Amino acid sequence: MKNVLLLLVFIGMSSFGFAQTKTIQYKETKRRYIVYTPKDYDAQKNYPVIFNFHGGGMTPAEQMLYTKLNQTADKYGFIVVYPKGIDEDWNVGFGMSYQNGTDDIGFTDALLTQIEKDYKINSKKVFATGLSRGGFFCHRIAAELPHRFSAVASVGAPLPDSVAYHHSNRKEIGMLMVHGRADKIVDYEGKDGGYYSALNSYNYWKDETFTDERLTKIDNIPEDDTSVEILEASSKNKSVVLISVANGGHTWPGADTFNIGLPIGLTSKELDINEFMWEFFNNQN
Repeated sequence: MKNVLLLLVFIGMSSFGFAQTKTIQYKETKRRYIVYTPKDYDAQKNYPVIFNFHGGGMTPAEQMLYTKLNQTADKYGFIVVYPKGIDEDWNVGFGMSYQNGTDDIGFTDALLTQIEKDYKINSKKVFATGLSRGGFFCHRIAAELPHRFSAVASVGAPLPDSVAYHHSNRKEIGMLMVHGRADKIVDYEGKDGGYYSALNSYNYWKDETFTDERLTKIDNIPEDDTSVEILEASSKNKSVVLISVANGGHTWPGADTFNIGLPIGLTSKELDINEFMWEFFNNQN
């Protein structure tokens, strides 16, 4: 990852233009995060905000460079926050106590409060996304902070068993899930004792109020070697969406294709997930 980023830094230097690294004291620990404000930022205006959680072993800067969400922020006018996990990890009950391990939910809540103090935020348009471990953590945010976040989007990360176990009485929240069917790191079909399958995750977040269900298929680029299926169910105010990428790996659709020395698989160009995600977020009430 580090070697690849030496190249990506030169490609994505413009993404740092309006990014600031900051710290916040939470309990006994000083926690770092990056805030990116769009290029036409006006301190007198209210802005939507997206929290973008890095994968396990990654840093906020790596997540920023890889996902290129800053470019989408410039285009549509929203703030992006890149929090840093302790030891580059997030507590979803993997390798630590779900209830007594690192209090990342409390940190996220406190960080959002700090962002609300530092910037003018549209409180009805606060969202979270994440890759891999960060995506798993987005499910926990959906379960524990639905009063603070309007919708979340997980990439390469279905519902952890621990979240389902501790939160059977879930609240309605907009949920977007993206998963490659050929993902070799997080299995599309789930893992016993670890996490749900992609389809069972979709069904967990969908209930009887989500009645308008439809399936869309995208395969417009023959040389891409991937195709996309979008399964969506809607209620009056919220939607639950599962994007399944045939032949897709543990990757962020639409991102630059590169090899970090792991079997991460193909990156689909059939869909720019940043564009789709923003439209999804913006339509949640």
